[in-house]
Order: sequence, then structure tokens, then C-alpha cells
Amino acid sequence: MAAYDYDLFVIGGGSGGVRAGRVAAALGKRVAIAEEHRFGGTCVIRGCVPKKLFVYASQYREHFEDAAGYGWKVGETTFDWDTLLAAKDKEILRLEGLYRRGLESNGARIIDSRAELVDAHTVRLVHTGQTVTADRIVIATGGTPNPHAALPGHELCISSNEAFDLPQLPRSMLIAGGGYIAVEFANVFHGLGVAVTLIYRGKEILSRFDHDLRQGLHKAMVDKGFRIILTDVMEKVEQKVDGGLLVRTMCGESILVDTVMLALGREPNTQGLGLEAAGVEVDPLGAIVVDQYSRTNVPSIYALGDVTHRVQLTPVAIHEAMCFIETEYRNNPTSPDHDLIPTAVFSQPEIGTVGLSEEEAAKKYSEIEVYRAEFRPMKATLSGRMEKMLMKLVVDAAGRKVVGAHVLGHEAGEMVQLLGVSLKAGVTKDDFDRTMAVHPTAAEELVTMYQPSYRIRDGVRV
Repeated sequence: MAAYDYDLFVIGGGSGGVRAGRVAAALGKRVAIAEEHRFGGTCVIRGCVPKKLFVYASQYREHFEDAAGYGWKVGETTFDWDTLLAAKDKEILRLEGLYRRGLESNGARIIDSRAELVDAHTVRLVHTGQTVTADRIVIATGGTPNPHAALPGHELCISSNEAFDLPQLPRSMLIAGGGYIAVEFANVFHGLGVAVTLIYRGKEILSRFDHDLRQGLHKAMVDKGFRIILTDVMEKVEQKVDGGLLVRTMCGESILVDTVMLALGREPNTQGLGLEAAGVEVDPLGAIVVDQYSRTNVPSIYALGDVTHRVQLTPVAIHEAMCFIETEYRNNPTSPDHDLIPTAVFSQPEIGTVGLSEEEAAKKYSEIEVYRAEFRPMKATLSGRMEKMLMKLVVDAAGRKVVGAHVLGHEAGEMVQLLGVSLKAGVTKDDFDRTMAVHPTAAEELVTMYQPSYRIRDGVRV
């Protein structure tokens, strides 16, 4: 008789947890996976997937405007929020079904319940009160929006979770935050016709990105009619008797809007999981502490994805899950590689970035070369749109290795996926120079910047 009910018990039905559970089951392991909400997790249900669908919807306004320059006569256009919500819900339901079927077809048991740790090998299913045991337990419960509970009136605000299911499209919205979630939602709602104000405590939005990218996007957003308030924060949110929300800021502004969205970071979803009972160590932010193989301090318990607060991206959680499988079930110790992760911001225009920013490279290398091209893409020449594209390569001058690649413009996310492969392979600037351009494309600029725009030596631009 087996010592445990399962070989593997997974808590959390998001991308990382489902991948670990499905592959382990396919290898013949006895697997159960518990999810208290819907399978698919943040990415499928209330993150990447619905966000990208909303991004596509928000872009059509500019597409309709640009069409006239190419001879198309587009009549009166209207947008129906309810139609978008219904289509989004249908697609998410389809994807959730695929997640569940993938688990079931490989023999994993699906448990629709919250699961909490009792000890190092025991889990309690909250829905029934039943306890089950497992040789190994994986925690993949993801993250949750920071509610900013210290803000008076925070309960009147929404997070990214609720943004996908608003009963009606607001006329005006204030979004608090300057990271990629705040910026993406600002662009989505602006594209759908909402008057958007972005407020951020820092001096620039997207503070962790290359300065050319964040400054270029800031200008593009302001040119489109966004209001961006920097070095200021909300102090209070009040419900107006006649409707709407009144926001008062630290710098003395009073802003009246229909909706306030908080995009002030995400927290590891570890509250009430029984981590203390099982002896699992967490850091001061509540994230589960793991080693290079995603092991916690308890030998039988592992953690993957956003709950560990390493890199909060869906592909990273999936990668960590596959490394767990290799290490624990294929006798091939494999640690997740978090270096050179390509990243996209689905703003308008998009950002795609991989590797070091100019600022980071200047601190790491004694001398760098910066290749920079800013231009109006061909697509804009007939449409009349004045929006610029930016291509940028950051190169270690000594070894000629490309250590950073950055794109601002249409399809930047698609470009940076391929740039990510190149940089991961250790491409040099000479390799870029030897590569033939695909003409006419915007991406050809990446291989036709033969002379550096400037150099930075010992931190000083020369």
C-alpha cells in the first residue's frame, strides 16, 4: 500500500501549477490539483489573455482613423462594451476547458476547492473538510493585486481583476501606478474612448525600463490626450452623492472621475495557506522562500511562479514547473534560468525589451556602445499619424556582445521574442551587421545601424 494518497499534490490551477501537474501525471505519477476559483489562474482568467483581447479591441479606433489615408471610407463607428465582455468570457471559458481536459486526459484528479497545508505532507480540502496526503506538494497560488488598504476609500476602487468585468464602460478613469499593468490598462481604456488620467509617485512611468522607451511612450501617450501626473499620490477617495468618485492628491489636486483603478503592484497569494503550520518560510513580503530548484525549507514542499516573488510572468512560472519536473521526476537537476527574459508592454505604441537597459549596462561595463534609430514607420506615412518608432541596441564595446535590445512601436512584442533568442545565444553586434535586412520593414533598422549613436565610458557619455 502506498505511503501517501498522491505522489504530487498541486495547490493552484494557474499556468505553473497546471503544467507541473499535467506533466507529472503524464509520467505516471498519482497527481491531484486543487483550485478554489477557476483553472487557468491569473493569466487566463484575469490577466494576460483577457488583457490582450482588450488591447486588440482598443486598437481598432486608430485602425479606423488610419484607413482613410489608404483610400478606405469607414462610416460611423460605435463600440459596444457588452459585446466585448461576452466574447472575452466565451474565449476564457474555452481556454479553461482546455486546461481541465489536459489534466484529466493525463490522469490527474481535479479538485474544485481551496486547499490548505496541515503539515509537510498533508493538505486539507476546505470545501469538504477532507485531508489527503502527498509525497510532494507544489504551491502555485500566484499573486493578487495590492489593495492599498492604507488609502482612505480604497474599497471604492477597482483592481485589474475587476477591470475585465465592469458592468459598464466608464466615461473617465483615474489609474494609480506607473508599472506595466497601470500603463497597459491606461492605453486599453483610452483606446475604448475613456478619458484616462494616470497618477504615479515616481518621476517617470515604467521606471525599470530603458529611459528612451519610457520617455518615448510618455510623449506618445500625452500626444494622444492622456493626462499623466507624476511625483504625486492619492490621499483619499470619496463617493460623491451625485455620482462619481472624488480623488484628493498629496499635491492638492481634486480629480472627479467615474472609476478609480489601483495598479500598485501585486502581492504573493499566501494568506491562510497554512504555511506556518507546515513550517514553510516566507520573506517579509509574504513570498515563499525557495532555493535554486524551487524547494522551500521543508523538503517535501516546493513553490512555483508569482507566489515566490521571483519574476512575475506566466512563461516564467511554466519554465519553473518544467524545471521542477526535470529535477524531481527525471533525475536531471535543473534550475530555472531567469536571465535575459524578453518582456513586452502592450501599450500603444508597444514596448519590447530584453537584456540590460542603457543605464544598467553603463554601470556593468567600462564602455558601451549605443545604437539608436528613431523614425516614422512606413505605415504612418499615408495615414498621417506622427507616432515614432524607436530601435535601440546596447553593446559591450570590449567584446562586441549585444547586452540589450529595445523596441518602441507596432509589433514590438513580436520582435522582442526573436531578439530574445538572439541575445540568449550570445549574439554580437557584428552578427547583426552581417545579417541581411528584410525590406521594407521596420525591424530592418535593427540590422542597419552600423555606427554607434554614442558611447558611454566609465559612466560618462562621450
